[in-house]
Amino acid sequence: MHYKIVEKSLFARIARMVLKSSNVAMVIGNKIHLSGVDKHTFERDEGWLAHELCHIRQFQEHGYFRFLWLYLKESYNVGYYNNKYEVEAREAGSKHKRHQAATKKETGNVKPSGLPLPSDVKKEV
Repeated sequence: MHYKIVEKSLFARIARMVLKSSNVAMVIGNKIHLSGVDKHTFERDEGWLAHELCHIRQFQEHGYFRFLWLYLKESYNVGYYNNKYEVEAREAGSKHKRHQAATKKETGNVKPSGLPLPSDVKKEV
């Protein structure tokens, strides 16, 4: 899958402030925008990368403007955390993490990065 990573993105910085998170990755089209995390660290977290690649696939499946509309409408109707596109992306990241855990048990070499997935953590109010 073709994608580009944009470090120190203004869009991701705004999302980081809205989400009150120390680091954010967000997708617009085929670009992954980062704030609070560098490209190397982000790419090493394969679960987080899988989450964002799922969003790129969603853009490709639905089309750029249609997906933006569907995503925003879904977020408005059910909230960010329950947005079906976020749920699908969290599942993609979780599947990868489960695979990593199984690999770790088998080989003992896989070490998770420990970075949180800001979009995967529901904030308690």
